[in-house]
Amino acid sequence: MSSIVELAITPKSKDLGDNFVIRRSLPDARKKMVGPFIFWDHMGPVKIKPGKGMFVRSHPHIGLATITYLFSGQILHRDSLGNEQYIKPGEVNWMTAGSGITHSERSEYEGDEENAPTLEGIQLWLALPKESEEVDASFSHHKEIDLPLIEKGRSQLRLVAGEFLDKKSPVPVYSSLFYLNGKTSSGDTLTYKLQDNHEAAVYLIKGKIKVETETYNPGQLVIFKKESKVEFKACEDCEYMIFGGEIFPEGRNIFWNFVSSSKERIEKAKNDWRQGKFAKTINETAFIPLPEE
Repeated sequence: MSSIVELAITPKSKDLGDNFVIRRSLPDARKKMVGPFIFWDHMGPVKIKPGKGMFVRSHPHIGLATITYLFSGQILHRDSLGNEQYIKPGEVNWMTAGSGITHSERSEYEGDEENAPTLEGIQLWLALPKESEEVDASFSHHKEIDLPLIEKGRSQLRLVAGEFLDKKSPVPVYSSLFYLNGKTSSGDTLTYKLQDNHEAAVYLIKGKIKVETETYNPGQLVIFKKESKVEFKACEDCEYMIFGGEIFPEGRNIFWNFVSSSKERIEKAKNDWRQGKFAKTINETAFIPLPEE
């Protein structure tokens, strides 16, 4: 009997300064995308020190949508459409870059160090279908109460985006996908059969799970084979993210914050950022220059 696992990824931690640690699982040299998901960062947990918060200066995107989902702390989002929105744990900020957008992210704290908040969450990108890569940029915010809660055995699954088990999230999407925050009690097994031309992965936040004969720990990403099934057993109470969706027929090019099916479109975006042609993020003057090749 063949394995349902295509690949397991253990990302390396990277300290961005002030003990702000990220673990990047996608893209990987062995696997660029899972369905439309092309970028996966687990940030933190990190204490936000007084006067030394997280500040991601204004930067551009094209050809993708972003989702920020927090476990703790809060982030202030600003963009070139005029949106200024805090996101808190369990909520969703969905930003469609499409033909182009700029945004910044801040997590600041001015209180005493003893009560400093901890910031932790998942930031990801989804490539847009070829026919939607140049849609107008947009932004939407959704409260946790608006996201469907699915009970399956002794599992609770919060549907962040897409469709899963006949439930649909209000978050706008452009292709067939699913993205969930799940919690499963020790000893229970979660199973979900994938649709045709779909693939999926589970990323472990807390606890341990067993897939077939292998045990996986927090921070590991387990990718299931196309059209197989998502199946794992909780070795102890655990929390995780399940995500996946339809596989695009075309590949995607990625450079810095740009994603496109066209290399020429990437080059245009690079030149536009160099020449200051992107719209400016509101209430921000600092920006990230285009990195060297």
